[in-house]
Amino acid sequence: MPRLRRLAALAAIGVGLVIGFTTSPAAAQAGPERPFEQRAQPPAAALDDFVPIVKVSGLIDPIVADYIERTITAAENDGALYLVMQYNSGGSVLSRERFAQLAARMRDAKIPLAIWVGPSGAKAKGGAAQLVPLADTIGIAPKSRVGRFGPSLLDEAAFPTSLTDETVARLRNDTIGSDDSALIGASAAPTIGQFLVDLPGFRTEIDNSGDQPTRKPLTPVVFSALPLLSNQLHTVASPPVAYLLFLIGLGLLVFEFFTAGVGIAGVVGAGSFVLGCYGLDVLPARWWAVALLVFSMFGFAVDVQTGVPRVWTGIGTACLLLGSLFLYDGVSMTWLAYIAGIGGVLLGMVQGMPAMVRTRFSTPTIGREWMLGEIGTAETNVDPDGVVRVRDALWRARTNRATPILKGAGVRVAEIDGLVLEVEPEEGAARDYRERARARGRRASPETDHATEGTA
Repeated sequence: MPRLRRLAALAAIGVGLVIGFTTSPAAAQAGPERPFEQRAQPPAAALDDFVPIVKVSGLIDPIVADYIERTITAAENDGALYLVMQYNSGGSVLSRERFAQLAARMRDAKIPLAIWVGPSGAKAKGGAAQLVPLADTIGIAPKSRVGRFGPSLLDEAAFPTSLTDETVARLRNDTIGSDDSALIGASAAPTIGQFLVDLPGFRTEIDNSGDQPTRKPLTPVVFSALPLLSNQLHTVASPPVAYLLFLIGLGLLVFEFFTAGVGIAGVVGAGSFVLGCYGLDVLPARWWAVALLVFSMFGFAVDVQTGVPRVWTGIGTACLLLGSLFLYDGVSMTWLAYIAGIGGVLLGMVQGMPAMVRTRFSTPTIGREWMLGEIGTAETNVDPDGVVRVRDALWRARTNRATPILKGAGVRVAEIDGLVLEVEPEEGAARDYRERARARGRRASPETDHATEGTA
């Protein structure tokens, strides 16, 4: 949905500007490890042997794919010695055609490509792992893993001939670490600095000034990362962030529905909803699971209106659970994201939302005076609190008598306190409701009483 993505990009501009004021430009451009001095541009005399390093993290989505292709083109035009990717990715969400296009661009690059799967504990799995063997030089940090190709996104002929059929078959459902790195023609590289100095053609010199000789790098190194706005959209397209933004947006829009006018909650909710839709559009989200999440909010809203969690709350909870657990096809989330999403919605819709709505509308009953004296039916025992039905709508109620009102008995509305009705039995009321209303009017407006008596 290109139009939706453009809309999400515009919505993210505001987020990016806010974050930009609190993010250091150097931190936004530098990788997590900086073994060498970062340079904005290598010296003119060294343009033929500098090495750019780009950070590839998170799922490989269209934004990351475009970024990789742009950096390859820029490195080719600048005559780089190598293009190094610092790699930590759990998979790809690209279409098969777009993935094949990215793989072809990496395979046909005019300069050598190097991939370092690090730092320690990094991973390259799924579609991201299928791109690793396409690099000319590969390094794997300790405790990092490569493999679990899953369904093939590339033809077998696309893999290097040095990669045996047995290795490819193993990597379909298994991973390898630095100890088995030779299976894919890789080497063990504890740090990116060690990986760089071992690259063919990378210039170093021996430094004997310390206790032991060390290799000192001479080839200039340039670090780069996704631009700020692109990085924000890439973050939005991560599975937990897209899921939580979508739920937050829906929840705030439901809250705004029960308030007068358009406030901050509505604006933030609309922005979160748009960004969440963008993320779900990029990710492999099941449409019926998204529909269940939307319908769950409708179910919660019905009972927020009545003020009592009942059948619709149960329906909304079931839809929320199913929609959350089956939202993504082939992409997983941590249990922390599920707990935050499901627990947050339940807490907000069952406890927080009714309380906020009652607080907002706890002013004198404006526009509901017609309910005074209305006849209804007790849906539950009102002892002293319960639920009544008045004109086919359910309301929270409390009895203004010491005697409970049994389920199914007729009730009469005597008072209204915010969203709660004070009711009395339909039969046997000690005082007519119209007399109660007149008494309240006399207490509130004595001058009106005198004027009325004079008129009479």
